[in-house]
Amino acid sequence: MIRISSQQIFSGGISRMQDVNSNLVKTQEQISTGKKVNRPSDDPVAAARILKLNQEVKRIETYERNANLADNRIKQEESTLASAVDIIQRVRELTVQAGSGSLSANDRQSISAELKERLGQLANIANTRDASGEYIFSGFQGSTPAFAKDDFGAWKYQGDEGQRVLEIDDGVTVPISDHGKGIFVNVPAAVSVVGSDDGTGQPANGFVSGLELVAPKDLKEAFSAATPNVPNDFTISVGPGGVLSITAIDAEGNPTALDAADDPLDLTPSPAPLVGEEFQLAGIRLTVNDAVDGDEFTLGISDKQSIFGTIEKLIAGLDSIDKATPKSSAEYDALIAESLTNLDNGQESIILKQTELGGRLNAIESTSSFLEDSGLYTKEIRSQLQDVDYAEAISNLSFQSFVLQAAQQSFAQISRLSLFDRL
Repeated sequence: MIRISSQQIFSGGISRMQDVNSNLVKTQEQISTGKKVNRPSDDPVAAARILKLNQEVKRIETYERNANLADNRIKQEESTLASAVDIIQRVRELTVQAGSGSLSANDRQSISAELKERLGQLANIANTRDASGEYIFSGFQGSTPAFAKDDFGAWKYQGDEGQRVLEIDDGVTVPISDHGKGIFVNVPAAVSVVGSDDGTGQPANGFVSGLELVAPKDLKEAFSAATPNVPNDFTISVGPGGVLSITAIDAEGNPTALDAADDPLDLTPSPAPLVGEEFQLAGIRLTVNDAVDGDEFTLGISDKQSIFGTIEKLIAGLDSIDKATPKSSAEYDALIAESLTNLDNGQESIILKQTELGGRLNAIESTSSFLEDSGLYTKEIRSQLQDVDYAEAISNLSFQSFVLQAAQQSFAQISRLSLFDRL
């Protein structure tokens, strides 16, 4: 016979009710929090996996925010450049209008006035700020306006050549800015007479007319295949009897005589051209007019021209050239032709950047899609480990409540059993 003391009965009953009550409280906590693992002791293995999955979700959310920021920044730049293209197109239309031979001086002044307005609009667009107030085309100098007027009233670039990048996934970065120098300033310029001098610092007597690029290609690339020094400019010198001699200036500023004897490109025609005769020089057609012995003309083929400088030069020409002489008329025609080419080059520069921005947006979109899929998969696995099944939990709660109630009632009955009740 096993003897069971009253103390054992009471201890066992209380312990059993505490266990049942503990399970009941745990189930209530799961239902209230929606999680079946609320502390590591609930399920150490699942808790460790949930911790790693939480870290992965945070990582994905951080990259998703970065991708969204990059998307917004690039779309803002894309929209800004589209506005710049519209302005340049309007400037081009005005330039074509200015080239009409029927315009009066007042008409040219009216065109000049609108060009000044368009120039200001272009400057405002180039100085666009992002949501944080930084100038988007200033490189790393976000607090500095990209373009500002210098002491002479010309628009000059004020930023640096930095490019900001943002990480949108592990090892995946995307540029989120472009400096204005590469977009608006370093634009290939039209082939033009950039200066004329007779060697004494005085303007040349003659002028160049009919300047036209008849072999549109990269002149420097063509030269590099045939000459040791790639020319940047040409100097056309007028000698006795109006005979023209041509000297090429290389990238280091050193003159190199080019003729049929040592240059396969045959830059100096034979016989040598004369003043008043049309000739071709490396795919460029031109005529030197009214020049005398000692006159020199520098022909630029590798220059850069900012879009602002192109418009400013056009405005200055409309305001100052009167077309009263053949020389001024030729200068005016050359100005219009150069401006049209430079504006086309400027548009092309911006459109190329827009194309590049489109590629970045595609990369962001694909990365964002991958992050979204990864996030959903990670959260699904975490949910399986962590989230409570409410139907099961409520059923358990009802059962545990019943068990606790039964335990309490049975304990109440057992606790009244005593031999003293039989005496």
